[in-house]
Amino acid sequence: MPARFVNIDHDTPLLLPPDLRAWVPEDHLVHFIMDAVGLLDLSAARVNHSGSGNEQYPPALMLGLLIYSYATGTFSSRKIEKNTHEQVAVRLLCADHHPDHDSICTFRRENRALLASSFHQVLETAARIRVLRVGDVTLALDGTKILANASKHRAVSHGHATAQMLLLEDQIAQLLQKADAADSTPLDDGLSVPQEVARRQDRLEKLREATAVIEARAKERHREELAAFAEKQERRDAQQAAGKKPRGRAPKPPREGPRSKDQYNFTDPESRIMKTGSGFVQSYNAQAAVDIESRLLVSQAVTDAPNDKEQLEPTLAATSPVIASIAAVLVDSGFYSAAAVTSVERGRDGQAGPVVYAATGRQSHGRSVEQLEKRDDPPAPEPGASAAAVLAHRLATKAGRALYAQRKQTIEPVFGIIKAALGFRQFSLRGLGKVRTEWTLVTLAYNLKRLFHLGARLQTA
Repeated sequence: MPARFVNIDHDTPLLLPPDLRAWVPEDHLVHFIMDAVGLLDLSAARVNHSGSGNEQYPPALMLGLLIYSYATGTFSSRKIEKNTHEQVAVRLLCADHHPDHDSICTFRRENRALLASSFHQVLETAARIRVLRVGDVTLALDGTKILANASKHRAVSHGHATAQMLLLEDQIAQLLQKADAADSTPLDDGLSVPQEVARRQDRLEKLREATAVIEARAKERHREELAAFAEKQERRDAQQAAGKKPRGRAPKPPREGPRSKDQYNFTDPESRIMKTGSGFVQSYNAQAAVDIESRLLVSQAVTDAPNDKEQLEPTLAATSPVIASIAAVLVDSGFYSAAAVTSVERGRDGQAGPVVYAATGRQSHGRSVEQLEKRDDPPAPEPGASAAAVLAHRLATKAGRALYAQRKQTIEPVFGIIKAALGFRQFSLRGLGKVRTEWTLVTLAYNLKRLFHLGARLQTA
């Protein structure tokens, strides 16, 4: 018996206009995002009221389009515009409209307040439907390097910039001398002395601007290094006063001024060359805090600092006001400093702050046989003990070890999902302010996708 194939007819038009909702499954992510955006207060949206005559797309459409695109791994405004024509789910979301890439990019760039407001409102929704607990929560903090929209080959070091400035000044002097000499040898065809002088002067001005920024950053770094040096010296003096022999070499005071390899990038001056596991890259340092129970991000920030040493307090300060109280904070050794831990636990307005669980140094992978053996908790440190001793005792207790183990099981997988599953590894925007806006959008998209996979029912909110 011959096979009976389905008749494929590309020529006969549809008799009635199609309902795009019938072409997308009921349990599709796009329906969830459309419902979620419908619950948000979008009064913070920035729209054009100049009366130019051009029709504008409503904020709900543009916000939903950006969230869905970022949640499904599309970050380029041109690709998002393309998807409004090619993807059925996106056509449904846009009601068969097609915002152009410039409108998409402008909305994303200029609506930082709306994205921040939406981030908090989504957490409020999660709290109302009892997915997110808002009191006495435990947060895991970490940072990750996200590539900047700039190449490190467009950067210049302070040492190279200084040498180039001297060379350019010498060449400009030679060219001006040649212009004054009536019998000097002419330049090659098509080249003129005024043009060559102007080109070098423009380059010289850019290098001066670069060195000025590098020197300003060096002053800020020296201030931070002085604080770290004072902390180490104070700890060493306390050990000597207690009759204990300090371990290691005595700390040396930091050297003032820029270093030869300090960098400035001409494409995105606010980005920095940072060290990662794969080498040195032009990037930003994205920070986040996750609730260890719901795995929702409750704090997000971006800094140009190459490490996390001073990011504990700013990241906690950026925690959404939806979170009423924080019981404990889990961070790795990169966040540890005695001053930051003391400040966080001291709290504000007469209320004690959260308890910090932090490693004060590198921890070896795996556990030794001795660590596997059942043992009692060590005695608590004496009153007045150093912050390092207190933190070491916390992680040595059975309850502390169990709680601290939640850190790498929560925040690190979140960054893995953002980078691997969503595919977000590089910012599309440039400049620290715009990059912070885009990171807010990324974390907002992650939270909504997380709620979707948790099976949250938004209509009960």
